[in-house]
Amino acid sequence: MDQQTDASGSVEIRSARPEDYAQWKVLWDGYQAFYGRSGPTALAPHITETTWARLHDVSEPVHALVAVNGERLLGIAHYLYHRSTTLVGPTCYLQDLFTAEEARGKGVGRALIEELYRRAAADGAERVYWQTHHTNATARRLYDTVAEDSGFVVYRRNL
Repeated sequence: MDQQTDASGSVEIRSARPEDYAQWKVLWDGYQAFYGRSGPTALAPHITETTWARLHDVSEPVHALVAVNGERLLGIAHYLYHRSTTLVGPTCYLQDLFTAEEARGKGVGRALIEELYRRAAADGAERVYWQTHHTNATARRLYDTVAEDSGFVVYRRNL
């Protein structure tokens, strides 16, 4: 568990708990809206429900960290482990990272990433990686200080 200090006091980074759902959902919905998934383009409710269930299922490779100040959740980070053809140990993919608007620029995102690094290393991971949209300049300013830009472009096709 990591403790960071920001302008609003001490921030604790810990695993998400079932009782965090209501506050997690607000952050989750904010994250989805940031990437254009709200209103008519919102995720189907069963996707959110399944994601939340997976985050608490020990047989799933998906995990969640939360940043907490007192009783208030300020940020979320979802990550998963997978195999790689270029490394022997597991690889950790940071799939989602989001902080409440009032927490931005106060070290919350950095604290979530640093705790993820610690946990991934403890779990034997050899790499942590993630992607963001090229227009996400605010996040990229942070990312440029905690990791290196791999230079790869992501292609995808929904099936």
